[in-house]
Amino acid sequence: MTYEQKITSELEFWKFKTLQKPSFLDKTTNKVQKKINSLIPDKVHSAITTAIKQMVKAVLFGSAFTTSKPVLDLTLMHREALIKQKIENYKKTGAAEGGITGAGGFLMSLADFPLLLSIKMKMLFDIAATYGYDVKDYRERLYILHIFQLAFSSKEESKNVYLKMLDWDDKAHKLPTNIDEFDWLTFQQQYRDYIDLAKLAQMLPFIGAAVGAVANYKLIEKLGKTAMMSYRMRHFSLQYAITSVQAVETHQIKAKN
Repeated sequence: MTYEQKITSELEFWKFKTLQKPSFLDKTTNKVQKKINSLIPDKVHSAITTAIKQMVKAVLFGSAFTTSKPVLDLTLMHREALIKQKIENYKKTGAAEGGITGAGGFLMSLADFPLLLSIKMKMLFDIAATYGYDVKDYRERLYILHIFQLAFSSKEESKNVYLKMLDWDDKAHKLPTNIDEFDWLTFQQQYRDYIDLAKLAQMLPFIGAAVGAVANYKLIEKLGKTAMMSYRMRHFSLQYAITSVQAVETHQIKAKN
């Protein structure tokens, strides 16, 4: 079995899980999250919303995350070996940051949100570049935001995001060029709802450090896996398109002869 055959089966299973209908546990978790949201102070919601909005603008128009250059002339297997190592490094960084801010209590935990967002975005830009994509391209940055949204959305919303990401390279030229056209409100709400349950305990005394470290480690792990599957999806989509064009050209040549 070749490497591409192996990861094709992994990709198909991931697609199945992504498009699967919400389970009873998913629905129950969603209700718990909504209850938690109603208990969290408005200033916490405001701080998270502001941090996410600023991050979206930085990703789309800033230069803070665009230092990575596309990696060229590597096989897919070698690219993914590098990416897996990068993800491991970012998981350790996120865990250390979560442990420090968790130990600091409520105010330090508030500071964790923008720090964690920055770590996650830096990782996504590194992953994109290692797959060979130019992250200076606005459309690649928008794809990165979709990956982020796919990783941290409810079952219902993740299906919608997944469908938007299908055949991305064909759709890219139709994408909005104005940040106001990007639905950042839904973006931040979905992310906030997803992490509240995992991160709320980080603000509690004594256990905050341990919870912060584990939560950050798992959140970065999930994002890294989602990113790899998203770029695999594009890889195989492009491969299929090239094969289809070659088949048409071969047919045309035979028809002439």
